[in-house]
Amino acid sequence: MGRLQIDLLGASFTVQASEDDIYLKKLLSYYTEIIETIKRSNHLKDPTQMSIMAGITLVDELYKEKQKNASYSRALHNPNDAEAERITIEMIKSLEKVLG
Repeated sequence: MGRLQIDLLGASFTVQASEDDIYLKKLLSYYTEIIETIKRSNHLKDPTQMSIMAGITLVDELYKEKQKNASYSRALHNPNDAEAERITIEMIKSLEKVLG
């Protein structure tokens, strides 16, 4: 069980979560990095706007990763794979038979 003190964008509070302190600090560090990037590139000053932009940035990253994972999953469950495996096994058996 971890605790994390957050002091960001004019807000200050403590959260408690099932993850450990080190993991929570990594999350906060990553979020802070995104906020700083948004401050520099969009010149936003309002904390609410920066939080919303950071949230959208994180959702974009998550969505892209989910799409990638879905593509990998579809590729792994391709019906042609079963046919390719069957042909490969037949070829191996033929080679073993020929080679003795």
